[in-house]
Amino acid sequence: MVRVVLGGPGLAAFTSTGIPDEWVALVVPGQFQSRYYTVRSWTGTELTLDIVVHDQGLVTEWAMTDCVGDRVAISEPKGSFLPAAEADWVVLLGDLTALPAIARILEARGEAPTHAFVSSSDGPIDGYADGITWLPGDTELAAFVESFAWPAGDGYFWMAGESAQMRQIRRHVRRDLGWDASRQDLMGYWSNTRARQSRAVDPGPIYRRGKAEGLSDEQIWAEYDEEVSRG
Repeated sequence: MVRVVLGGPGLAAFTSTGIPDEWVALVVPGQFQSRYYTVRSWTGTELTLDIVVHDQGLVTEWAMTDCVGDRVAISEPKGSFLPAAEADWVVLLGDLTALPAIARILEARGEAPTHAFVSSSDGPIDGYADGITWLPGDTELAAFVESFAWPAGDGYFWMAGESAQMRQIRRHVRRDLGWDASRQDLMGYWSNTRARQSRAVDPGPIYRRGKAEGLSDEQIWAEYDEEVSRG
């Protein structure tokens, strides 16, 4: 996991939703596509994102470089964690991509007892957050949910992880447990099958060449548009 801290005058208009699982769309240099990341923290001047590094990916490739000082773009934040005030309990579950949201929810939790579980191939991340039960990285989360002993009463279940697993879990929660949207929030954060959209012209070489020549991002993308128009 790589921590990215954003700052500067471009964040002057940023306003947090106050919802602990809020996320932003992030666009990094050399790319047009965005990826969504949970806001780990917002101080009023600095925005922190914790990024799980995969073997490849739009943001992974950028985050593993000397990216200090790069300019990125983000969207307005959105969030969805909304348990009822009278919820008897809250259960949080996910893989490492869900950890920043789970940690922030734990920090902001109300009076309802909260139970948090995170699967991690790297084992527990000491000091990241209190109150987490760590699961082995090869835990089948759909099976974990289907066999889970839910606390008594009416509670709220929040979970995020790989999209295919989330679809299976969503069917179980809705059909077998009979919970509507007021009792659960289940999100696919990433996909094993998602591939980068192919382009007729790869912007990577053009962007790197433009940076080496001292061009601005606007000038680089103008060159890219010219390459695309030439086909």
